Amino acid sequence: MSIESLADFEGMTRVGKAVAATLKAMSDYVHPGVSTAEVDCVGAQVLRQHGARSAPQLIYDFPGVNLISVNDEVVHGVPGDRLLRSGDLVSLDVTAELDGYIADAATTIPLPPYSRKAAKLCWCAKTAFEKAATVARAGRPIHCIGKAVEREVGRDRFSVIEELGGHGVGRHIHESPFVANFFHPTDTQPLTDGLVITIEPLIAEGLGKIFEDDDGWTIRTVDGGLSAHYEHTVLIREGQPILLTAA
Repeated sequence: MSIESLADFEGMTRVGKAVAATLKAMSDYVHPGVSTAEVDCVGAQVLRQHGARSAPQLIYDFPGVNLISVNDEVVHGVPGDRLLRSGDLVSLDVTAELDGYIADAATTIPLPPYSRKAAKLCWCAKTAFEKAATVARAGRPIHCIGKAVEREVGRDRFSVIEELGGHGVGRHIHESPFVANFFHPTDTQPLTDGLVITIEPLIAEGLGKIFEDDDGWTIRTVDGGLSAHYEHTVLIREGQPILLTAA
């Protein structure tokens, strides 16, 4: 969506705060021995406290409130009785609806003790986001985001998952434009002042190729490589973009 009024800005700010609070509560709760369903319950409670609802559940009938993906699960992991273990990489993805507005954010948490490669993968996803946010300015072509992500990920010798990326958001979970995490020379559509998008590097060790699991939701890496996901909903401006889902 494009923010065109104070009401739009206030609506996106409210739902962004609900997403940020939910993601923080879940991140603080994640630890070895807890199930992904229990982590999801923590997030569900915070969403209710803010008067918000799970957008994936509302729109796509997702069988959970929040998306929780572990290790080789890239996105769309379904919460359940799986117990988290030391060394796991846990990706938390919160998308909420409040008063008709939708915001989306994600992070990946390594559970100690974890490998140096796992820590580097998580750090790389976050750094790639930061590099992309630095160049995301009104008037610039949208491919500047993918170029920044791809450069950072390639520097650390990880892989961008090309089929997945950011997207417009605001009134629906997935709106145009698609925001690739790699440089595509034909993606010359200019970013516009007021545009709301997600910037979300989704990266993996290994080849970065993916498939959909038998549950019809979970996306995994083909080679079993670890993956990481870092995301915020951002409001594009001529200067520094506003992170609507920042805590």
